[in-house]
Amino acid sequence: MSDAVLYELREAGIAVLTINRPEQRNALSREVREGLRAAWARFESDPAARIAILTGSGDKAFCAGGDLKEMVETRLKIPPRDMFPVPYENLTLSKPTIAAVNGVAFAGGWMIAQACDLCVASTTAKFAITEVKVGRGSPWAAPLIHMIPQRIFMEIVLTGKPITAQRAYEVGLVNRLAEPAELMNAALELAREVIEGAPLSVAAARATVMLATEMGRAEALEAAWAAHATAYNSADAQEGPRAFAEKRKPEWQGR
Repeated sequence: MSDAVLYELREAGIAVLTINRPEQRNALSREVREGLRAAWARFESDPAARIAILTGSGDKAFCAGGDLKEMVETRLKIPPRDMFPVPYENLTLSKPTIAAVNGVAFAGGWMIAQACDLCVASTTAKFAITEVKVGRGSPWAAPLIHMIPQRIFMEIVLTGKPITAQRAYEVGLVNRLAEPAELMNAALELAREVIEGAPLSVAAARATVMLATEMGRAEALEAAWAAHATAYNSADAQEGPRAFAEKRKPEWQGR
């Protein structure tokens, strides 16, 4: 593991990935990209980790985006689709993720926060898709149409102007806001709430959201029933009602 991205199993079931280049505003330099690939791979293969929180070091930046100096040096035109490690797009992950946005999330920083399943933001955070300001592009922003209203989306990509964390919360990009000192606690609390559920049910629920995003209503319903079959047929599906009836906390086995 590179020190550009730190990996820590913070508590039972919860991994925390931290972009650790605050002096570079946690920009997506080559070393950070490589560090993220390694950290996400470690998370996916770690049986002790059920959910991951992605954040940045310091209080200024979650991630300021791509390394513009590197782009100049390499004369980068269209970035290869796998240049930036993006959860669920060019990285195979089967577990849920949370972005804990501690500062600016600009361009590629917005991209990786957007790719996570859930987002908690500091009240001092800012979000922007700034590519129009530097003559670059943001094709990765296309899925935003399923997250925020069209005209808000249009304004964000046409102007490149930042929005506050409060505005991001209002339009549905952010799930929860927290004061800066409480950001990680808020992200951990959300993570705990997710992993309180039965593992197979959580996986099926996440798959259903993604299926519903990609498909029409009838197709999504059919696919969602199939996605939930494993959960329904699991030992946990018997344990949950039994624990409820016995007034105790369920003991999930993930099978």
